[in-house]
Amino acid sequence: MNKTKSLSVFAAALLLGAAFAAAPARASDEQALVDHSVGTLQDLRHDKEFGNARSLLRDCRAVLIAPRLFKAGFFFGGEGGSAVLMVRGAGGWSSPAFYTIASASFGLQIGAESSELVLFIMSDRALQALMQDKFKIGANAGIAVATLGSDVEGATTAHAGADIVAWASSSGAYAGISLNGSVVEPNREDDAAYDGRSLTSSDIVLRREVRSRGAGGLVRTLDGL
Repeated sequence: MNKTKSLSVFAAALLLGAAFAAAPARASDEQALVDHSVGTLQDLRHDKEFGNARSLLRDCRAVLIAPRLFKAGFFFGGEGGSAVLMVRGAGGWSSPAFYTIASASFGLQIGAESSELVLFIMSDRALQALMQDKFKIGANAGIAVATLGSDVEGATTAHAGADIVAWASSSGAYAGISLNGSVVEPNREDDAAYDGRSLTSSDIVLRREVRSRGAGGLVRTLDGL
C-alpha cells in the first residue's frame, strides 16, 4: 500500500471513529429532553393553575411537552425550544416524537427569559395538523386554541370546545402565554438520533413502529397525573 493510500485509509478510520463517538452523545441530548419533560409534567401537577383541569389530560388525544422555551437567541432572536409529542391510543401512550416550537413572540405576561409549556391536543384534527411538516398555530381557522387560566373551578368546562389547550409556567409562576403565530415542526433529525432510524412523526406516534425504552418514565408520569 502506497503512502497516499495509507493516509486516506487512516483518515477514513478517524472519521468513522468520530462518528461512532458522537452518536451516544447526540442520543443523550434527546434522552435529556424526554427526562426533562417528566419534570415539566411534575411541575404541572403541582401548579394550582392546573387545578381541576386534570380532566384535560384524561380526555386529550395527545400532549406536546416543551420543558424549556427560550425568550431570545432562538431562530435569529425569536423564541422557542424543543418538545416531545406523546399520543394516547388503545395500547397506552406512544413513544415520543420530537418537535421544535418557534415564534416571534410568545407574549409571556411576566416577561420571563424561559418557560415550560404543555399543549393538550384535544381533537383528531389538531393531532393531524401536528403530523404536517409545519403547523402554524392560529393560521388554521378550524382549530381553536385556548390558554389554561386562573379560573381553576371552571377549568374543566371553560375550554370544552378547544382543539388545543395550553399551559405555561415560568419558575413556578403562571405565564399566561399567547401562542398565535407560533410554528410547530417535526424534528426528524432528533427522531432518527433517538430511535436509530429515519421515521416520520406518524410512524412513531400513530403507527407505533418503535417502542422507546427510554420513555418509560415519561409514560408512567403521564399515567399517574
